[in-house]
Amino acid sequence: MRSEQEMNQVIERYADTVRRLCLVHLKNPSDTEDVFQTVFLRYLLSSTAFESEAHEKAWFIRVTINACRDWMRHLLRSSTVPLEELLDQPQEISPEHREVLEAVLALPGKYRDVVYLHYYEGYSAVEISGILGRKVNTIYTLLTRARKLLRDQLGGEELG
Repeated sequence: MRSEQEMNQVIERYADTVRRLCLVHLKNPSDTEDVFQTVFLRYLLSSTAFESEAHEKAWFIRVTINACRDWMRHLLRSSTVPLEELLDQPQEISPEHREVLEAVLALPGKYRDVVYLHYYEGYSAVEISGILGRKVNTIYTLLTRARKLLRDQLGGEELG
């Protein structure tokens, strides 16, 4: 089991990433908090030794994605929370950012993951490949298809 100091450090370092990933997957702030606690509890109980900070961050991303999938599978949810509830967070979101966020959240999960990791977390396709355990060419294909879906959804604007 890890020390309180270690826990405080990783929470400070990865809380935002874990919370954003949960929101992207679950689209529900209360479910996000439950999975958030689960992820950090798994870290607390884990004896995994990390080779680097990048390895540790990749572990948190992978565990968070898996925990979100487990949560959804466990609850067998058939209803969803309206997207407006997610977007009604205290921070002000510009109309352009709101539209892009809505489009990203509307993507199927396999596209949403790679778009989030690439554009929001700044990972390369090679790094995403390692995190998700998929071939690099598959990641490139998913990014290309996601960009096309977003371009079509957002009215033909080019995405980076």
